[in-house]
Amino acid sequence: MKKILFILSFLICTAAMATESEKELFQLLNLERPALKQVKSYALAKDYQGASKALLEYFRDRKNIKHPDVNPWEKDAFKGTKLPDETLEKANRGMKHEFFVHKGYGYFDFEEDINWQYWPVKDNEIRWQLNRMYWWIPMGQAYWSTGNEKYAKEWIWQFRDWVKDNPRGLSVENDRFAWRQLETARRVQDQTNLFNYFLDSPHFTPEFLIEFLINYHTHVERVREQYSERGNHLLFEAQRMIYAGAFFPEFKNSPYWRKEGIDILNREIVKQVYDDGLQYELSLNYHIGTINIFLRALHMAQLCNMESEFPATYINTVEKMISAAINFSFPDYSYPMFSDAKKESYESMLAQYKEWFKVFPENKELEFFASEGNKGYAPKRLSNGLRKGGIYTFRNGWDKQSTIMVVKASPPAFWHSQPDNGTFELWVKGRNFMPDAGCYVYGGDEEIMKLRNWYRQTKVHQTLTLNNEDLACNARLLHWSTGKQQDQLTYENPSYENLTHKRTILFVDQKFFVLIDNATGDAVGNIDLHYHFIEGEAVYNEKETSVRTNFADHNNIYLRCFSDQPIQLIKEEGKVSYSYRQEQQRPAFAFHQKKPDKKTIRFITVIYPYHEKQAPVINARFIPPGEKELQKIELKINGVAKTIELMSKF
Repeated sequence: MKKILFILSFLICTAAMATESEKELFQLLNLERPALKQVKSYALAKDYQGASKALLEYFRDRKNIKHPDVNPWEKDAFKGTKLPDETLEKANRGMKHEFFVHKGYGYFDFEEDINWQYWPVKDNEIRWQLNRMYWWIPMGQAYWSTGNEKYAKEWIWQFRDWVKDNPRGLSVENDRFAWRQLETARRVQDQTNLFNYFLDSPHFTPEFLIEFLINYHTHVERVREQYSERGNHLLFEAQRMIYAGAFFPEFKNSPYWRKEGIDILNREIVKQVYDDGLQYELSLNYHIGTINIFLRALHMAQLCNMESEFPATYINTVEKMISAAINFSFPDYSYPMFSDAKKESYESMLAQYKEWFKVFPENKELEFFASEGNKGYAPKRLSNGLRKGGIYTFRNGWDKQSTIMVVKASPPAFWHSQPDNGTFELWVKGRNFMPDAGCYVYGGDEEIMKLRNWYRQTKVHQTLTLNNEDLACNARLLHWSTGKQQDQLTYENPSYENLTHKRTILFVDQKFFVLIDNATGDAVGNIDLHYHFIEGEAVYNEKETSVRTNFADHNNIYLRCFSDQPIQLIKEEGKVSYSYRQEQQRPAFAFHQKKPDKKTIRFITVIYPYHEKQAPVINARFIPPGEKELQKIELKINGVAKTIELMSKF
C-alpha cells in the first residue's frame, strides 16, 4: 500500500516540484565547466527538463572520472559474475525489505511499508547501521551480474522512500541516528558506488538524477556542518569528503570538499598516530581501519591528480602503522582483542596485507606477510616495544610454532579503550591460551550497556584490581630491554587513588614468562590478580595456587602464583566474545590477598608452556636485595634452580 500511495503522490507532485528542484540543482553545479556547455545552455533558457536530460547524458558518457571500486565501463565484464552467497542473500532479502543491519544480529523484517525508525533491539548500532544500507551495494552488484531491472527499480524506490521518511529535523532522535556524521559520510561514499551501478538503468531518469544529486549535496554539507571532534569518526568523514569532491567535481563546492578532507587527514595523521605507529585510540581493529582510511583517501586523491597535496611524511606514517600492526600480530594474522577489537580472520588480514603491499612494493617484510611467507622475509626483530602507545610484544619467532605475548600498558585513550592496563594475550604453538575478553556489544539502552560493561570491567582482564573496581589507565614505562636470555618490561600504573600497580614481565630464555606485581600505596582492601584462559578445561589446585590447561595434544601452559604472604585461589566467572553478540564461557581465576595497611602486596606469577604429559614442578621466591642490589627472583623448575635479576630497581 505504501508503494502505491508513494507512486501516486510522487506523480501528482512531480510536475509542481520538478522545476524548483531542477532550478536548485543547477545553482549548485558549476556550469562553467566546458563539458557542461549544453547543460548550461538549457538552464539559461530555463528549459530545466532539457537541462536534466542533457545532464544525465553527460554523466552516462563521462569517462574522465575514475572510481576506486566500480566504474560504468566495467559493467559488461561484470555481467554473469557469480556473487558470493552472502552478497546475493543481502540483495535478495533486501528486495523483500528484510534488511541486514548488523552482523551481530543478521536480518530484520521491515515489512512492505518500510518503517525506517523501526528499532527491534535497543542497541544503538542497529539504528545507526540501518542507515548505512548494507544491502544497497549488493543490490547494485546483483543488477550488474544479472541485468535484472528489478534491482534498479527497487533501489530507486527505497532511496526515495528513505529521503521522504528521514528529512532533517524530523525528530531529535531520528537526527541522532539517520543523520549522525558517521552514517551520513558513509552514505556519501557508498552513493558514489551506487551512482555507477544504476546510472545506465532506464529507471534512473532525469527526474531521479535531480533528486539524487540534491540529496547528495545535502549529505556532504551536513558532514561539513560539524565534523566529529576526534578519532576514527573524524578520519572517516574526511576521507569521504575527498570521495565527494573527487567523484563529483561538477559541484561548485567540490574543491572545498576535497581540500577540507585532505587538510583534516594531514592534520590528524600527525595528531592521531604516535611516533611508534600506533593510532591513539589503542583499539587494534580501529588501528587497522585507520590505515585503510589513510590509504583510501590517498588513492582517491591520486585518481583526481591531487596526491601531491599529501606530503611524503603522510605515506611514511602509514607504512609505520603497518609495521606496528605486524609487531602486535600473531602468526595466524590475528591480533589481541584489546579495547573493543574483535577476532580477525586469517583470510581478511591476508587480503589487507596484499592491498598494503600494492602501495609499498619495496617493503620485503610486508611482502612476506602478503605472500604467506613465500616471498620477502620475516622481520629480523623479535620482541618489540611500541613505547609511545604502550603495546609490547615478547616473541621468539614469526611462525606458528612460536611463543608470543602481547601486552597493553598504555597512556589514557578514550571511548573504545577499556580499563585494562597490564592485560595481555599469550600465543604458544598455534593456540591463543589467554585471549582478551573482547567487547560483545557497543552501546544502547540500560540493558545493552550492562552487557557492554561486563566485558569492559578491569577484573575480566589479565591484571590487578583493588576491590574489583575499574582501574585508571596511565602507564609510565620504567624499563624495556631485550636479549637472548631475558626480555624485560617494567611499568607502573596509578590504577586507583592511593594505589599504584607496578608490573614487570620477564621472557626468560625465550621460553617462559615471569610476572612480578606490586600493589603499593596507602589504600586498603582486597587485592586480586586475575587470569583468564581459553575456553576448555582448566585444572586448578587451590593448595599450590596453580592452574593448568588440559589439551589432549599436549600443547598446554602451567600458571602458578607465589607471594610472601598467603594467597587464596578463587574461581571466577569467565567469558570471551570473539565477535559481536557472541560469547563463550571460559575458565577464569583470581589470586587474592587482603591489604590491611600501606604495606606493599607482592606476587610472582610463572607462566610456563609445556608439551609433556606432566606439568613442570615450579617454585619461586623473592631474594632480599642488598642495599645497592637490584631485585632478584629465585626459580626452581623441576628441581633446577635459576636466579633471575631484574634489569632495573623494582
